[in-house]
Amino acid sequence: MGKRLIQQARGKGGPTYRAPSFRYKGKAKHNKISAEIVDGVVIDLINCQGHSAPLAQVRYENGETCLMIAPEGIKVGQKIQSGPHSDLEAGNTTQLANIPEGAMVYNIEAMPGDGGKFVRASGTFAKVVSKFNDQVTIQLPSKKRKSFSPLCRASIGVVAGGGRPEKPFLRAGTKYFKMKARNKLWPKVSGSAQNAVDHPFGNARSLRKSKAKPVGRNAPPGRKVGAIAPRKTGRKKRS
Repeated sequence: MGKRLIQQARGKGGPTYRAPSFRYKGKAKHNKISAEIVDGVVIDLINCQGHSAPLAQVRYENGETCLMIAPEGIKVGQKIQSGPHSDLEAGNTTQLANIPEGAMVYNIEAMPGDGGKFVRASGTFAKVVSKFNDQVTIQLPSKKRKSFSPLCRASIGVVAGGGRPEKPFLRAGTKYFKMKARNKLWPKVSGSAQNAVDHPFGNARSLRKSKAKPVGRNAPPGRKVGAIAPRKTGRKKRS
């Protein structure tokens, strides 16, 4: 009798693979949409194991307190603004329609009012490329360009914590605790190195890399491993 694949065990949602969100400080997002400029002050800078960047706790003059992804150069006691026609300074939040071309932004909303979905990792930023009446084109950190609604909000600046991936782990124990903080699956074992009962690619006779064959999109969970629904297979023909 075989065992469940790791993909199947993770998909069940057990505590072994569930993120410890009860330890997270909270959701990092923009404040509520306001038709007027709302002033706020940074009351604390905190570290959250659920985010790669530090978070800033901001208290606005309307009584709302929220967590936002901290930009580079922010400090406790600094005043920030949120709303249309806010000053173009690091940490301020405004609509994309009011941000000039070439400006660096982060935590961009996918839909107006969702709090921010794009460009949230430490050290990242996006650039406003072009603006039209019905859309604003943004160049993401991956150099891919994506169009957003002019009513979507974004924060000005660069996300703090840049250079984080440049520090080596040096020890496997350090990497272990880093992955454990978010309950990530680590270490990842190759399917061909496992036993035959644990993975379709596994056997003790030889490491046969050729077993990683293309599978269809509608394959069952026990077979859906390897090249899943590839666009094309085989050797590339030179023209």
